[in-house]
Amino acid sequence: MEEWVGLKWHDYVTRQAMGEFPEYAVHLKDEARTLGVMFRAMGGDPALSLVTAEPRHFQIRRRFLQKLAGTHRKFELAWRDEESLRLPDRLALFPSRKVNRELYLWLAALASLGEIHHHSWLHGNQAMVQELLSRWPGLEPMYQRLVKHTLQWRPEPDSLRGNEARREAAIRQALIHPGSVDDLPEALTDPWPVVLWLYPVLGRGKLKGQIIGDDNTMSKSGGLAKKRKRRRAERVDAFDKDQGLMLFRLESLFSWSEFIPIDRAGDDSEEEDADAVADDMDMISVSQDRREASSAIKFDLDLPSEENDDLRLGPGIHLPEWDWRRQDYRAKFCCLQPLLSKDATPSPLPAHLNRSARTLRRQFSALKPLRQWERRQLEGEELDLDACLERMVQHKRGIGEVDQKLFRQCKQNQRDLACLVLTDISLSTDTYINNHQRVIDIARDGLQLLSEALTASRDPFALFAFSSRRRDHIRFHHIKSFDEPYNDTTRGRIQALEPGYYTRMGAAIRQSIKLLQTRPEHQKILLLLTDGKPNDLDLYEGRYGVEDTRMAVQEAHKAGLTPFCVTIDEEANEYLPYVFGSSNFVVIKDPTQLPGQLPKLYMNLTR
Repeated sequence: MEEWVGLKWHDYVTRQAMGEFPEYAVHLKDEARTLGVMFRAMGGDPALSLVTAEPRHFQIRRRFLQKLAGTHRKFELAWRDEESLRLPDRLALFPSRKVNRELYLWLAALASLGEIHHHSWLHGNQAMVQELLSRWPGLEPMYQRLVKHTLQWRPEPDSLRGNEARREAAIRQALIHPGSVDDLPEALTDPWPVVLWLYPVLGRGKLKGQIIGDDNTMSKSGGLAKKRKRRRAERVDAFDKDQGLMLFRLESLFSWSEFIPIDRAGDDSEEEDADAVADDMDMISVSQDRREASSAIKFDLDLPSEENDDLRLGPGIHLPEWDWRRQDYRAKFCCLQPLLSKDATPSPLPAHLNRSARTLRRQFSALKPLRQWERRQLEGEELDLDACLERMVQHKRGIGEVDQKLFRQCKQNQRDLACLVLTDISLSTDTYINNHQRVIDIARDGLQLLSEALTASRDPFALFAFSSRRRDHIRFHHIKSFDEPYNDTTRGRIQALEPGYYTRMGAAIRQSIKLLQTRPEHQKILLLLTDGKPNDLDLYEGRYGVEDTRMAVQEAHKAGLTPFCVTIDEEANEYLPYVFGSSNFVVIKDPTQLPGQLPKLYMNLTR
């Protein structure tokens, strides 16, 4: 076990300037799963993301650091907001790996109680520490251990002057006896960071006399010609290969657009921001990791002109959207446009699917309705000879009651279910999974084979696909309705599907619910095929899109439907349990197996 090394404060400063205690470093990526379990177990919001914290600048007296790092120092400090919990990428503050790890656990536990704001930084942290220790007394020894190490890490009040000394003494008192300090004396410099406390969100102003940070982090989007307003924060998350997003439950899969360092519109209410973002995204080069030969593909995100676009099937359909921040719906917030491909031509089943299709038709034909005779009926199509013979015997012997059920009737053994298949055809489906196939290619093959199987079983089914470009243009592609036969026309429409735009999943699910509710069958299945999480150009990113999709899935359950998600996203286990529930999704680890696995999944789902 690592023993505490009794270092004086100036020894600490020297070690920090040289890289802290790298031999005792603990990294967030190694502790993320443990922290997630602890955070949720202590009542933390399960939809929060765990993100590495940006450094904050602190102005420290030169006379303490004149031989080391000058006037300014950077520290990665913990904070949280309504969407994420931010923790340092690594902790090496103390010469003990155990204590550094305990600091991660403590910060996650403290963050489970809520967010800290600038006006309540001092009182709020003290109150949260008191509440946490009161609610979970078992954390007391760990807290006392962290306080002991933190006090040795901080400067001694005797080494400071005036208000700086009094402020440091007050901070020490607040750490040792939470709730005992009402305010901090103002000083010309920043206090040494309190690593056991949460800090306010970057970009919401400064807390006078308590913390002063670099709250004006600028976007690194060199290609932008001008800066735009930020409504929620003056910061832009810059992702690189060494700093990324790790999740408690949601958002473990990055959409390709999240890697583009642009200044995103925070809300769709200011149209000029959303329009500007769309302009920036019109032509983007995206590298593909899955393809063996490195390459880059350019996606043109401009909407086609009306004469070049697919056929519009009537006016747009206005749908609500769930705003988790308001905890309410936005009525008629989205416009969904049903479309029919005008370039699709009737086509036979692709040759490479013929063998699999024959096998599936043979297997699923056993599920089709069969004619069965029901004996001993009061009325029916013909006499039940066995029942008539038994009645004559009873009559002659004069025993028992005379049976009046002398007929038999032929009935169909029906499978009382209907299925709507909803397919994601956003830009991410243009990604190559090998040298020959894209995600969209295996999705089309999967739709073809599933359709062949359902035609053989005679289960009513419908096929639709969706993509989106902001809330006012959600594309809902008509492939096959419940009343249409599956034939070469339908096969041609499947083959005409091409990737495009984004994934506003909630609206597409709500429209599918409406279509399924018109069916008379008892069991109604909504089968969603996707390769990633919900996203769009506007505010439909991150938690907002996930929460809206989750609410749409709950609406499906309330309507008596069975929503089920099939995905090839390797990280889906991190967020799909939150959206669909632990038993209502499946992850296909090898995407090339999707076409063959899809009919089997359907058969297991409908038994």
